[in-house]
Amino acid sequence: MTPGALLDLTDATPDPARMRHERHARLVASMREDGVDALLLLGQANAGYATGVRVPACEQARALHRRPVALVTADGADPHLWTWYPDGAPAGLRADHVHPGLRLEFDADARALVSAVHDVCPTGAVAVDEWTMPLRAAFDHPVGDAGPTIGRAKLQKTADELACMRRAQRINEAAVADVKAMLAPGVRGTDLTARLLERAFALGATGNTVDPIWQVMPSSIASGPHTLTGDVIFPLCTTTEPFARGDVIWVDNGLQFAGYQSDFGHTWIVGGAPDATKRAQCARYRAVVDAVVDAMRPGVTARDLTRVARAVEDGRRTPWLAHFYLGHGAGTESAEAPLVGTDLGDAFDETVVLLPGMVLVLEPVIWDDGHSGFRAEDVVAVTETGAERLSSLDFSDYESTR
Repeated sequence: MTPGALLDLTDATPDPARMRHERHARLVASMREDGVDALLLLGQANAGYATGVRVPACEQARALHRRPVALVTADGADPHLWTWYPDGAPAGLRADHVHPGLRLEFDADARALVSAVHDVCPTGAVAVDEWTMPLRAAFDHPVGDAGPTIGRAKLQKTADELACMRRAQRINEAAVADVKAMLAPGVRGTDLTARLLERAFALGATGNTVDPIWQVMPSSIASGPHTLTGDVIFPLCTTTEPFARGDVIWVDNGLQFAGYQSDFGHTWIVGGAPDATKRAQCARYRAVVDAVVDAMRPGVTARDLTRVARAVEDGRRTPWLAHFYLGHGAGTESAEAPLVGTDLGDAFDETVVLLPGMVLVLEPVIWDDGHSGFRAEDVVAVTETGAERLSSLDFSDYESTR
């Protein structure tokens, strides 16, 4: 996309009321399947999924201290919502179910929330996704883990959720096009971040969920820094250090639209064209991803996908870092289930079965020690018959023979 170009938003527009209704129905069905009568959600993304609540972007400490809280019941009634920002509650939520925010780091508010849960569900099974110590102490009976219940509901995206993710990705890629035009020796990562956020919010982004990463990568693992596992480390925080000609930059960011995530990853060379090794690394990355996307369809397992990825590399090292993975899910969070190719191993991957509406972010890493590596991110949705790419990465730099 041309830097500064207007974004074409003529694609399908999500219906927030329908999306909230369908998400609530999925969540209630998942609760009934697990025998959960009341679901108490403290995680911001989970509370947003359950109720449609919006909260302003803010630094992490305040986000935790002023978190929204949702209470969902398996009888299908409207959820209850506690929020510091009542103007962010959806119009369709009953006014008497919207309550003032709670400070769950303090005993009194924790006890008040437990009392409200007891009023709504006096004898049933309760599950919680996150804890504060006062909240845990306030419960006088066993409480289950809400993770599996809400995780199952969120696995398959509805048409409206996918529309949000398409919009988020298009905003992200349009903003990145402006940033890429700035890249030159002497520019700082913080300069790129400022331009990315300025452009993204002008285009309609509603949140920045992954602080933009512009990491200069070493040519070899021994050059460091590296992880405790002895592998190359990624990501590191963005700094004010100016880029130098020839730097290999691994790019990563996550921008949000209407509560749903985009994910952008790529490898950039500062002030010059990629050499033959870099072009070969990019070609290998694309071959792995293309083969995996071709294999994606309902009923395929994550283990099937890792077999395909490894086969493309034809006996070379597994095409992702030891502490990384082949891919991860995305939705209301930048990384969520399903996870593919993790250190949980092949047996776990056999249990992950693709379903229509699942979204995977594929990010294999091609590394040639002594020559650095190539990494990017392709966002792909599982359809009824195959897969649809939600991302549209530009590889033209790597197709040049200069």
